[in-house]
Amino acid sequence: MIIPVRCFTCGSLIGDKWYEYARRVSNGEDPGKVLDDLGVKRYCCRRMFLSHTEIIDKILLYTRVGEVEEEEFAP
Repeated sequence: MIIPVRCFTCGSLIGDKWYEYARRVSNGEDPGKVLDDLGVKRYCCRRMFLSHTEIIDKILLYTRVGEVEEEEFAP
């Protein structure tokens, strides 16, 4: 969904590095080298980046816009 602000394991700040990481990896750079350049050294923090999938855009396609009508739930 959305990248967490802090690493789940050690509590290190990682949220501020996500956009730079995503931009560089999408341009074809090696994810390991990008994480090294960003200063992400701990393997617990690295897995937060490597295992994250950005699915919020797909989920938003299935949410309703506006109010739910009461008539839709009437028997």
